[in-house]
Amino acid sequence: MSDLPPRPRRRGLVLPFVLVGLLLAVWTGWWFFLAREIETRLETRLAELEGEGWTVAHGRISTTGWPFRARVEIPHLNLLSPSGHGVATSGVVAEANAYNPDRWVVIAPDDLTVTRAGKGKVTIQGDGVRFSVSRLAARFPDFRVEMIRPRFVAHSGAEPFPIASADRVELYTRPDRADDRGADAMEVLFVLTEARGRPGGPVEGASQQGRLSLRLEGAIQQASRLTGGDSAGVFANWTRAGGRFTDVRGEVSAGESRALIRSEALAVNADGRLQGDIAVEAQQPLAAISGLARSGSSSVNRVGAAGAAAATAVGGDRPLDLIVRFDDGRTWLGPFALAPAPKLF
Repeated sequence: MSDLPPRPRRRGLVLPFVLVGLLLAVWTGWWFFLAREIETRLETRLAELEGEGWTVAHGRISTTGWPFRARVEIPHLNLLSPSGHGVATSGVVAEANAYNPDRWVVIAPDDLTVTRAGKGKVTIQGDGVRFSVSRLAARFPDFRVEMIRPRFVAHSGAEPFPIASADRVELYTRPDRADDRGADAMEVLFVLTEARGRPGGPVEGASQQGRLSLRLEGAIQQASRLTGGDSAGVFANWTRAGGRFTDVRGEVSAGESRALIRSEALAVNADGRLQGDIAVEAQQPLAAISGLARSGSSSVNRVGAAGAAAATAVGGDRPLDLIVRFDDGRTWLGPFALAPAPKLF
């Protein structure tokens, strides 16, 4: 009788499947723990905002995306701060990698409505509004806002919005990298690309019915004080703490006019308006100032703008070095008051 061949061992075939099954079970447990932790922290934070005087309304929060993503949906979100500023939308979606939930991307649909305290509501339409935040463990996380081809539609009875549309609006913040500015500082960059002013407004006038583009960067001092839930908002708390914008640099183009701008420091007064000087190296500024003087906006001091245009005309088309001063709630070019100073709160 011949020897029978040995029976094949199946352990080596089964073991990889067992290991994969164990890893999948462990990962699934982690994912459900993460999903519950995200929802709990989010609900806790929203409850804290209500305790600070915010009006908070939303639908049922849900988390999907297993196995590799954490996708949080918040339907019918409505947030209104004690200062009167707020946002409302039919829903937002936030996503992060489940294996490293330190960077979140938030997408809002094209029905995002912003409430401006004392000015009314404006709806932002377009190809999407995207927020992202990363380095959550850092003192100041990296934060980005991007609007692609936004259109701004003011509601009935609301104050008109300065611009009607743009190709792109971007805002970036991150911890300050400059050692000489201290640890309580945050870098900020704002970019406005190819903006079109509303009919009869100051932007349309200054750009001679053309396009306005702006790039502005600097540092926010006392950045940790950009908190607070009082009726004046976070900028008021920051102002009381001595907050300032420093090392401000930028460039602006409005129709045919171009300018480089810089300021070593800008503060904010008790009324929320900018205070300080900006040095301007301008090319063909007359066109922008003359257009501003002809605008139909009630916020523009057309007499002052006309006087500034006449004074600027002396230089012809040569580049000019100008000083724009924000003082006493107004924007000045030399002795001429052009318009109210920009208001933060």
